[in-house]
Amino acid sequence: MSRKHISSGSEFESKIGYSRAVVDGDYVFVSGTTGYNYQTMSIADDPVEQADQCFKNIEKALIEAGSSLDNIVRVHYIFPDKRDFEPCWPVFKKYLSVARPAATMFVAGLLDDAMKLEIEVTARLST
Repeated sequence: MSRKHISSGSEFESKIGYSRAVVDGDYVFVSGTTGYNYQTMSIADDPVEQADQCFKNIEKALIEAGSSLDNIVRVHYIFPDKRDFEPCWPVFKKYLSVARPAATMFVAGLLDDAMKLEIEVTARLST
């Protein structure tokens, strides 16, 4: 299978040289995804709302790639403020309770202070 690039249309993809997701072999690698709402061109102040939007953005890329949230095998959470992690747990459970992927949480700064978290996932293609 050849490599397939999935784009969200974000200006950063062309400026920096990356894709929202890449299908390679049996896997889909989704770039770190923030809670930016591309419909309204805005980002919520609340980290829980951002977490929900992150998964909506991730799901869109996975579907385009031929996968789904239920096929996620690894997730990385990145939070500038570790106190925002636990309030997001119900959102993570909502989207990942079937997949139950291996998970890691990092505390690190993000590109914009408005971004309260970033989520990166790896999924298998649907069979």
